[in-house]
Amino acid sequence: MNLYNALSQKIEPFTPGGPAVTLYVCGITPYDTTHLGHMFTYATFDLLARYLEYLQYPVHYAQNVTDIDDDILRKANELGEDWLALGNRWTAHFIEDLRAMNVRPPDHYPRATETIAEIIETVELLLQKGAAYEVGGNVYFDLAKWPEFGQLSRIPADQMLAVANERGNKPDDPHKKQPLDFVLWQAQAPGEPAWDSPWGPGRPGWHIECSTMSSMLLGDQIDIHGGGADLVFPHHESEIAQSEAATGKKPFVRFWMHTAMVRHEGEKMSKSLGNLIMIRDMLKSWSPDAIRLYLGSNHYREAWEYDEAKLAEAAQAAGRLTAAANAPSPAGPVFDCSPCEQIFHSAMDNDLDTPQAVRAMSDAAEQIFTALGKGRNVESSQRCLRRMARVF
Repeated sequence: MNLYNALSQKIEPFTPGGPAVTLYVCGITPYDTTHLGHMFTYATFDLLARYLEYLQYPVHYAQNVTDIDDDILRKANELGEDWLALGNRWTAHFIEDLRAMNVRPPDHYPRATETIAEIIETVELLLQKGAAYEVGGNVYFDLAKWPEFGQLSRIPADQMLAVANERGNKPDDPHKKQPLDFVLWQAQAPGEPAWDSPWGPGRPGWHIECSTMSSMLLGDQIDIHGGGADLVFPHHESEIAQSEAATGKKPFVRFWMHTAMVRHEGEKMSKSLGNLIMIRDMLKSWSPDAIRLYLGSNHYREAWEYDEAKLAEAAQAAGRLTAAANAPSPAGPVFDCSPCEQIFHSAMDNDLDTPQAVRAMSDAAEQIFTALGKGRNVESSQRCLRRMARVF
């Protein structure tokens, strides 16, 4: 199996680093979910896990919930709602959407608020190693101690600050040594929730949450770390810096994988633009199978535009697959559609070429219908089709 590794920017042969494939995917900040862009990411990594299991690799999968951060607190204030109740409500909503879409739950589903003690331990370790500093109850990662910063995103140093500022960085914080230094522990602001720490009451920074949860559940080095492409910088870049500074082990992640952005009305689908297509609304008109096939008809690394006509085609294809898999089979000469599965296998091994894999499944279905018309026994071919479809 070959996968594109965003760190090397090359397609590389993939094999697990241990007895099971360890997979960590950045989860949601629980509010205003679940839109089609979200689902593209989580269906993609569900598909990856299912294909690895198809290849008979055990998979150990963790996905987090960022249930305490600036966005949650801002949204709770806007609505006049308790921040914890807001997060719980939207987390439950998200899980219901995933279940409706046949996205299997990860093995671990940690919340940031449930791992505060472990996060504090990680911050203490970074302070001990001289990779962080404390000022006024805040703890920051000292980027002067990490010259490799930028190795994943490859953003030129003179452009990093502008991008980070768009994505939550606070460059004017007077406690920072330099504007790009990112917060590991944030001192309590008036009216905000807080937890006790060696530096006073406060809450964790966003990046340290994922580093801590991934190492706690999957070990100091993980095989595959995934998320949307908008997380490459500064989130994943910061994860590398703090994780490798804490453990001294390189690399923190063997393969970085990112899903491309989904567009609607010519713009990236996003909460801030309000151009969201919600999965719950889609399911009123389309089956989960249709939506999953539609998502799979787009390669995970290529941005794409929502197109209802293509969704309708996917719905028709899903109906044909179901009919082919369930058609009564006569007791005639056996028909073998294993060449379609070989094409499917080769496509998926080629950096998850799901569009080609979807075509292989559709070809198998049409061949089954042709064989049925000739009185052939298609039971083994139907099992073959189900094996492929189960990956999706």
